[in-house]
Amino acid sequence: MGSMIVIGIMVALIMILLFVGTPIKAMRFIGQAIVKLGIGVLLLFFFNVIGGYLGLHIPINLFTAVVSGFLGLFGVASLAAIHLFIL
Repeated sequence: MGSMIVIGIMVALIMILLFVGTPIKAMRFIGQAIVKLGIGVLLLFFFNVIGGYLGLHIPINLFTAVVSGFLGLFGVASLAAIHLFIL
């Protein structure tokens, strides 16, 4: 019964968005956040490939992807420094 309520709410929201339209700024912000998150995952992947030779490994999870995605190379460097000096 609970899933029927969730599906009903989702259908109602989709119908409202079809009639009213989507807010452009919110969709642009969500799109940019998803792209930055993807870039963060790629940065971490390539760091793990290269850092594997040096014994460095940063796990790829939501927190590390967000940090490396929004901060770029400085985020990856700070995660590597945390891994070296703290952990």
